[in-house]
Amino acid sequence: MELPAAKAIGAAIAILVGLASSIGEALIACHAIDGMVRNPEMQPKLNSTMILAIALDESCAIYGLLISILILFVL
Repeated sequence: MELPAAKAIGAAIAILVGLASSIGEALIACHAIDGMVRNPEMQPKLNSTMILAIALDESCAIYGLLISILILFVL
């Protein structure tokens, strides 16, 4: 296998982290909204916890994007 092909495959695998992250974000939001519907008094606490969890999950996607950019342009 040639180097450009290996780099492209490695970058594609790193981008799959973004796919997993988007599924995780959807699940976080879905379950937070579920909790808000069941217990409306907890809405402010659930909302802030959801935002924190989504931010942590999004950082994993950003790391995957950074790794794919490094693979494509630096290596």
